[in-house]
Amino acid sequence: MAQGTRLTHIDASGDANMVDVSDKAATKRIAVAEGTVEMRPETLELIVSGNAKKGDVFGVAKVAGIMAAKRTHELIPLCHPLALSKISVTLEPDPALPGVRVTAEAHVTGQTGVEMEALTAVSVACLTVYDMAKAVDRGMRIGNVRLVAKSGGASGDYRADGV
Repeated sequence: MAQGTRLTHIDASGDANMVDVSDKAATKRIAVAEGTVEMRPETLELIVSGNAKKGDVFGVAKVAGIMAAKRTHELIPLCHPLALSKISVTLEPDPALPGVRVTAEAHVTGQTGVEMEALTAVSVACLTVYDMAKAVDRGMRIGNVRLVAKSGGASGDYRADGV
């Protein structure tokens, strides 16, 4: 089977397992992920103004995303624990949604990629925005979470369509 056409976490007998990366070369790997939280315009204004009852929504969500990336292996079965060299999370208000656009970038020099860490950071940052603003807008929608780009490793570079 060609690379990318089989599930690497399933062995020949169909059992789940952690992929053995011991023979892979350690290379610099980067992944970027994004997601959105759509909300009412007045909810976005409340967040941007800094008047949300629970405090600084963007600041707390950023830290939550960074912490989540560092704990991805504890949250997602079969993920390897990684010594991240960088994780950044940005949250930007987007009145056109209306809502918040969340982006995470993860770096590591290692034997396996950091896509899951970037995706976990985005997901938890989005969940934190929801948690901090749910008292005023329970109808918020978290969505569009995806890998935008990745580099490094044997599978090469990837860039999502339209990016």
